[in-house]
Amino acid sequence: MKINELLGDFQIHKTNEEQQVLDKCSSEAIPMYNFSERDRFILEALIRKALVSKIVKDGNILVIANEF
Repeated sequence: MKINELLGDFQIHKTNEEQQVLDKCSSEAIPMYNFSERDRFILEALIRKALVSKIVKDGNILVIANEF
């Protein structure tokens, strides 16, 4: 059972800036170097909040938005 099923309307707080970067992430893995330095900093915060996953593949760092 997922925590969202237990709590109902559970939301993780995001700033407007975090939401904009999250919108740039799609359901496909995107190389992190495609983002600006500021966006990479915000992506690290989203990774800590478990809204984005970081994947290391062949020495490249990819990011992908988690489903909710």
